[in-house]
Amino acid sequence: MLMLSLLIVAKLERQQETEFSGRFFVVDGDTLALGSQRLRLEGIDAPEAGQSCGEANAAWACGATARARLSEIATMKALTCRGSQADRYRRQLVRCRTSGDGDVGAVLVGEGLAVAYGDYEAEEAKAQRERLGVWGGSFTRPHEWRRIHQDDQPEPEVGFFAFLLDWLGVN
Repeated sequence: MLMLSLLIVAKLERQQETEFSGRFFVVDGDTLALGSQRLRLEGIDAPEAGQSCGEANAAWACGATARARLSEIATMKALTCRGSQADRYRRQLVRCRTSGDGDVGAVLVGEGLAVAYGDYEAEEAKAQRERLGVWGGSFTRPHEWRRIHQDDQPEPEVGFFAFLLDWLGVN
């Protein structure tokens, strides 16, 4: 009965999608801002702003690179985002598309500038095979990097749905 109720709630939330468009500010490799609204790209996890990747003698600022690429996409293309749910940090979970490149999450994961987080497994496998972006050397997955540096993270919102989404592995 509980599962059926959760499925109904999820279906109703999907029907109430909100569309976001306009001049986006890029916060990091998977987070946008539109005015005071924070939008989190659903299905991906990009390196954090201060995160480096690669070997010590060939380290590169993968977090800054992911942010720069998302910024390039957001400023060069007409970007439209849609979503109906919020994550535990109260950011709206969205899927964004451009007229030229299509799905923004697929582009970032496919270029090795983000890892799959519940979606985009085919794009991640291709980036791994071709050793693109973070897959070109050693790196710490973003969720692990955040765990190590958790003193820098804000406290998440605690609630039943936030707990359930976290437990299910959804952004």
